[in-house]
Amino acid sequence: MTGRGEMRTIHPIESRSFEILRSRVDLGPMPPLRRAVAERVIHASADLEYAVDLVTDEAHLEQGLRALRDGAPIVTDVAMVAAGITARETICSIAAPAAASMARAAAITRSAAAIRLSYAEVGRGAVWVVGCAPTALEEIIARDVGPALVIGLPVGFVGAAESKAALRDSGLPAVSNISEKGGSAVAAAALNALLYYEGEHQDEEDA
Repeated sequence: MTGRGEMRTIHPIESRSFEILRSRVDLGPMPPLRRAVAERVIHASADLEYAVDLVTDEAHLEQGLRALRDGAPIVTDVAMVAAGITARETICSIAAPAAASMARAAAITRSAAAIRLSYAEVGRGAVWVVGCAPTALEEIIARDVGPALVIGLPVGFVGAAESKAALRDSGLPAVSNISEKGGSAVAAAALNALLYYEGEHQDEEDA
């Protein structure tokens, strides 16, 4: 686990991967945090289209970064997103028995129920990371959770693009993408870009 103020050890394969990435797409004109997020998402997916598919605002990323540095809770929709975030502890309620009970009682998806449970635990000001379930993202919007940042990158042909459009329309501080693609790996990568930024951004800018 890498804490704030510690330098993350970067494997030579990762360094070489970023060199190749930068030879194929020029993200230099982007503001620094947006560039860091875009690069790490592209690195995780090997999909250069994220350079134009991602939607965010530098001020939103700055707010999320401040919250993370201040110790804000990180909530994920599924365990696969949580598994990709190793530098910090995360909260994921999808496997809680109460999520299944609530889903049946309220006639909602288990993912939406997990969001309700997590919000009851963390309250306002958390960083939310959704990489799988559109219904989890819809619940975040509907609940008015007062997020520091929402990373909304669910994947799929049913509801994914629509839920991300709703996130953008909500005015919440967010990272999203326009297309149906996304997923746990890219959602974790977007969050990791902020967690790793303090130790890496100067090296990336000088590369």
